[in-house]
Formats: sequence, structure tokens, C-alpha cells
Amino acid sequence: MHEHYPQFMQAYEAMGQAAREAGPLNEREVALVKLAISLGAGLEGAAHSHCRKALEAGCTPDDLRQVALLSAPTIGFPTMMRARSWVEDVLEKAEADG
Repeated sequence: MHEHYPQFMQAYEAMGQAAREAGPLNEREVALVKLAISLGAGLEGAAHSHCRKALEAGCTPDDLRQVALLSAPTIGFPTMMRARSWVEDVLEKAEADG
């Protein structure tokens, strides 16, 4: 996308940056919110990406697991279990990579 549509991608990234800077949430909190949105929307790739970004932002594995658990009353138990598996995918890989 960056190669074929550089102006579009610059605008898209600028919008994301503006959203992050629009309020009081810190980097860690933003990362957890974005993970929660990805899990709730059922977006596996985004969930994996936001798990990695959350870890980079200083979140712990237990933080990410709790986000998945907190989704159960809203998205249902089976859907939460799917979301939890996406979190565990990333945590297992991070542990294996050391």
C-alpha cells in the first residue's frame, strides 16, 4: 500500500496519530483499547497486530488476557474464547522468540 498509494497511507497514518493525540489516554491505554476493539470486531489479523503493539507499549501478558476475558459479557463466551486464542497465539510466539 505504501508503494502504490503513498499519499493515502500518509493521510491514514496521520489520522491514527491525530486520534491518539486527541485525548488523555497514554500509549499503554490506547494499545489496550485498540486490542479490545479488534477482539470485539472479530478481526484476527488486527488482534494479533494490536497484541504485539500492546506488548511493545509495556502491557503485560496478563493485561492482554484480561482484555479478552472482559469481552465475554459483551460478545459471548464462545466468541471470547476465539478472541482469547488470538491473544495466546501472540503470547506463545513472543515467549518462543524470547
